[in-house]
Amino acid sequence: MRLLVLTSHADSLNSIRPEAEIFISMQELGVDVTVMTQADGVYNDRLRNAGVRLVNFVPEKKFDRHAVRYVRNYVVDHDIDVVYAFNNPAIITCNRALRGLNHVSLVTYRGQTGNLSRWDPTCYLTHLNPRVDMILGVSNAVRDSIREAHPSPAKAETVYKGHNLAWYNDAALDLNTLGIPADAFVVGCVANNRPRKGVRVLVDATNYLPKQANIHFILVGGGMDAPELQQQIAASPYADRFHVLGYRHDSLAIISACDVSVLPAVKREGLPKTVIEAMVYETTPVVTTAGGSPELIDNGVTGFVVPVNNAPAIAEKIKWLYEHRASCKEMGERARVRIDEHFNVKDSAKRTKQLMEDLLACKQSA
Repeated sequence: MRLLVLTSHADSLNSIRPEAEIFISMQELGVDVTVMTQADGVYNDRLRNAGVRLVNFVPEKKFDRHAVRYVRNYVVDHDIDVVYAFNNPAIITCNRALRGLNHVSLVTYRGQTGNLSRWDPTCYLTHLNPRVDMILGVSNAVRDSIREAHPSPAKAETVYKGHNLAWYNDAALDLNTLGIPADAFVVGCVANNRPRKGVRVLVDATNYLPKQANIHFILVGGGMDAPELQQQIAASPYADRFHVLGYRHDSLAIISACDVSVLPAVKREGLPKTVIEAMVYETTPVVTTAGGSPELIDNGVTGFVVPVNNAPAIAEKIKWLYEHRASCKEMGERARVRIDEHFNVKDSAKRTKQLMEDLLACKQSA
């Protein structure tokens, strides 16, 4: 099978790694993989050394005749079997480039729930376009969200974006450098402060905790200096125990030093990487029912799942973990094992390969 991937690898190494390592694992499984991405992509050296062919090209606009011609010519000249498009400009380009090339399968990637509707004409430019043969959602929640919106629900499948424990070896940050006492129970939240991430719900949860508990909170991510959030923190009974760090390059070292990680998202989660990272570092997760977050957790065994927009429920779980520190530690240890056993990059590559092979077989027998 000859696979052409169109993606952008301009983000951080940690962000790109789970996706890129699937391509490398598929190459190891015998798939002939070519990746179209930036010439200076952050993962290019690793891809190239693994035998993956790289092409310096990224469709940057949604409607670009040059990009359409370039992709079509490449597919024809290199006898590509499957094209896998990862972002909207790439998907729109491929929908147009593959017209008439019915023997070539087009697969798209979807990383979050929501924002798809069969009644929205713009959605037919991307995932709902009849030219798309299969959409791979990053979680069952994403898959189900696609199926609810899609005129052909069976086109949606799940492939978890797998990980490898060996990727994560950051030493835990010394929290004394943040002014946090050594005996404190530390709750971390790594998320950009957008409404859907629900950071305000976590801050609200402090109103339902014992006021004198030795619990400290660390907020990592962009937008944490928003005036509304700062005002809410100032009004919290834990105001002096909040440590608002903003964006940090060492977020893994920070979350590794925490006892608990909370992602209080209210909607549109796919398979949140920050939760996976916390679990790898044995930091017990508390997540909401938003999107694919619950799929990561064996509730009550490797962490807790609570309803969205429910500050008292988040507080209840933090309080329980604070009062049962040995159980909290055991949960974190089991969380790491769960990622290794159920969200492994090798398994993700095997499933992607199998789904694409099945798709090709269906086309050939049609």
